[in-house]
Amino acid sequence: EVQLVESGGGLVQAGGSLRLSCAASGFTFDDYAIGWFRQAPGKEHEEVACISPSDGSTYILDSVKGRFTISSDNAKNTVYLQMNSLSPEDAAVYYCALDSRGWCVDMDYWGKGTLVTVSS
Repeated sequence: EVQLVESGGGLVQAGGSLRLSCAASGFTFDDYAIGWFRQAPGKEHEEVACISPSDGSTYILDSVKGRFTISSDNAKNTVYLQMNSLSPEDAAVYYCALDSRGWCVDMDYWGKGTLVTVSS
């Protein structure tokens, strides 16, 4: 059973930082990718970042470039999202998801999400 468990969310002041973690387990895919998505009330569901641990290729949403960084610890099967200079516009439920084909396009499995709240 594939499991994706997010952690690291919480309340942070504007301008502060958080590091989200996605611990993945229960799979042996030859190639895969893990991405971060977010959903906030009144806003569209959007892909924030994605990484292919096999080759290190990454995608970053334009609106968070320069502030957010995605990385992976392959030994731990964990993907991180470092979020700096947070603003209230970044507040959302953040989900990690896994694409078993490694393209960061069609996500097969999803975590339950972690809430990020940013106070002004």
